[in-house]
Amino acid sequence: MSHELDRTLAALADPARRAMIDLLRVRPYRSSDLADALCMSRPAVSRHLRVLRQAGLIEQDVLDEDARVRMVHLRRDRFAELRGWIEAVEAVWCDRLQSFRAHVGAGGARARSSGERA
Repeated sequence: MSHELDRTLAALADPARRAMIDLLRVRPYRSSDLADALCMSRPAVSRHLRVLRQAGLIEQDVLDEDARVRMVHLRRDRFAELRGWIEAVEAVWCDRLQSFRAHVGAGGARARSSGERA
């Protein structure tokens, strides 16, 4: 597993950060609006945003009309990497499940055929 994926999963392990991601899935937010929406202090939101930013999950852009205001939005590329890893893990389990089904099916067929001979 890559270092970036480790950071991504660690960042998503926190419920408050997942709540931020859920809000940001809908639209970009100012950090102050995230604090209000989540009933969190602004310093707490700032700390969580720093973790998400370091994990590459979000970006913060300065507004042209007011350099003090930063809009927070998701970075799709990091989620694509995460999705790729999850799909690879899922494929392994699907293959194992198919093998297990084939094994169980073959065992059931043998049991039926040996039962017919008895």
